[in-house]
Amino acid sequence: MTDALRETFDRCKLEGRNALVNFVTAGYPTIEDTIPILQGMQKGGVDIIELGIPFSDPIADGATIQAANTVALNNGITVAKCLDLVREARAAGVIVPIILMGYYNPILKYGEAKMIKDSADAGANGFIVVDLPPEEAIKFRTTCAEFGVSYVPLVAPATTDARLEVLGAIADSFIYVVSKMGTTGASSTVSSGIDELCARVRKFSGDTPLAVGFGVSTREHFLTVGESADGVVIGSKIITLLGESAPGKRGDCAYKFVKSILGEDFQVSHSSSVVSEISKSGAKKSNTKPVLHETHKYNPNFGDFGGQYVPEALHTCLIELERGFEDAVADPEFWKEFRGLYSYIGRPSSLHKAERLTEFAGGAEIWLKREDLNHTGSHKINNALAQVLIAKRLGKKKIIAETGAGQHGVATATACAKFGMECMVFMGAEDVRRQALNVFRMRILGAKVVAVRNGTQTLRDATSEAFRFWVSNLETTHYVVGSAIGPHPYPTLVRTFQSVIGQETKEQFMKENDGALPDAVVACVGGGSNSTGMFSPFEKDTSVMMLGVEAGGDGLNTERHSATLTAGIPGVFHGVKTYVLQDQDGQVHDTHSVSAGLDYPGVGPELAFWKSTGRAQFIAATDAEALQGFKWLSELEGIIPALESSHAIFGGVNLAKKLGKGKKIVINVSGRGDKDVQSVAEVLPTLGEQIGWDLRFEEDPSK
Repeated sequence: MTDALRETFDRCKLEGRNALVNFVTAGYPTIEDTIPILQGMQKGGVDIIELGIPFSDPIADGATIQAANTVALNNGITVAKCLDLVREARAAGVIVPIILMGYYNPILKYGEAKMIKDSADAGANGFIVVDLPPEEAIKFRTTCAEFGVSYVPLVAPATTDARLEVLGAIADSFIYVVSKMGTTGASSTVSSGIDELCARVRKFSGDTPLAVGFGVSTREHFLTVGESADGVVIGSKIITLLGESAPGKRGDCAYKFVKSILGEDFQVSHSSSVVSEISKSGAKKSNTKPVLHETHKYNPNFGDFGGQYVPEALHTCLIELERGFEDAVADPEFWKEFRGLYSYIGRPSSLHKAERLTEFAGGAEIWLKREDLNHTGSHKINNALAQVLIAKRLGKKKIIAETGAGQHGVATATACAKFGMECMVFMGAEDVRRQALNVFRMRILGAKVVAVRNGTQTLRDATSEAFRFWVSNLETTHYVVGSAIGPHPYPTLVRTFQSVIGQETKEQFMKENDGALPDAVVACVGGGSNSTGMFSPFEKDTSVMMLGVEAGGDGLNTERHSATLTAGIPGVFHGVKTYVLQDQDGQVHDTHSVSAGLDYPGVGPELAFWKSTGRAQFIAATDAEALQGFKWLSELEGIIPALESSHAIFGGVNLAKKLGKGKKIVINVSGRGDKDVQSVAEVLPTLGEQIGWDLRFEEDPSK
């Protein structure tokens, strides 16, 4: 089947033209449309078809293909159904090579070897995996070779020579060259510099054909790009036309589009060798060996978790950030500047005994680490200031960030205001609604807030949109990720700057307790910034229990929660291998939490590692239980906590009861609750009844 792809390019070369590669999302506009669309493309003369396996969170794709993925998933498309469609297409007479294109998590969930075998059996010729890093691609390609299917590498303008050497070596049919930095989408003009890009790739790929895509939408583009490439890929424009076409006419729509690209006079002549290749067995094997050697001062992996599962276009900026981070933390002047901001932050934050909460719990002594007293009202300011300092060192002028509860957005906007940087914050539209006060605070500070209306309109979608924007604006922009999530170096970077929480806690507690350490430290867990910050300085102090409290939402027996470590399984999401809330098909679950900052279906890889080794323990608190924690701390200690922190309060009080008298624990109060007063007022009529809290917000209390 690999040979069929090479033969296709050879045939097109003999005919004196470029190969046309068309993309279509499986199951879009409907599952029933897919076969007629493939037939229409073949009838029009397409040479290779990329059949997109829909994924819930396609961070490399623009709005058009993301919307098509959503429609297809809502139609009930699955990975298995995609393979069925390939099988049905072959039975219906589609003989052109078919490449399956998608993201790694659905393949990982299906089973990598099983996926490759079943795809070959169905009649697929190869794979393009958008977010598979070269070190993983080497292994994936070896398995592909065992079953006679091709692995098609993706390269981008910013791909380094070292990576081009690896990707060129493992390409066995053709290489997909991304013509521009950014996400997929039709353009009015094609990218400049394609000739130079292709020439650079050919230095490492030899005679392996190159197919160029991204932004190609017309015959003029096809001919222009074809001057430098062996093939041309068109996707988003087709998706748009199919979406606009009438039911029953979509196969004809595909045919007409292909004809418009190849020319009305083009004579179709597909090679019959493709058909025979489909049924061949005993495919050739490859002894591909790992050849990529990239140096990292800090290990990108935490056991089986971590890494950089990102589109190739993002890799160079991650390398730039990694080097900038490594240089900064090795530079005493950087730490002098950062620590010089402690008085601005309000560090060290206080640690004190919670007398009445301890008495209420009737067990272990409870101490509170007061990150809520930091400037801007949470721990987020620690990381935001540090990353803005790194961005300055890298010469970046613009800052973007994602935010859920709004605290990271406020912290980033604050840091940008202090250092005169342009700031844009991506926030799910639902979070914009429930965190309106923080949105207004960001705007007061001069930031632009972008309401993301994709998907669930929460933190997950804001993160995806921020990644998409960043990949299109790398030269000028730094992305201040707010939690210990995402591809390396972000989990290490964020934990490094947030570890001041745990370092201070250890020093302060030992000073107040004759050199003793606490018996446990407790933090809420969303992505992981405050929890890794609290836990990491205690990691090697095995006498100290580390307890993370996740968002249990409506309960773990429902689908409305965000308890990733409690109920999730290993997967790949937002550029990192970690625990993910996902379905049986590898699609990422929608989540729910009363606290916007914990409403996320992934978690930091270091926390995933601690779970896998048993070093940390994790539980979930429901919305009602979090509200109970909110009530306890407010009424017993005069501290109104963030709803995120309220999860930790509930978990910490119950841990204190369990440990009993004579033990001592520290709970991280990661943020203050001013931002959540409106949200609490909204949920009290329902959740208040569950905990016996009969309180209602009154517009005019005098009446």
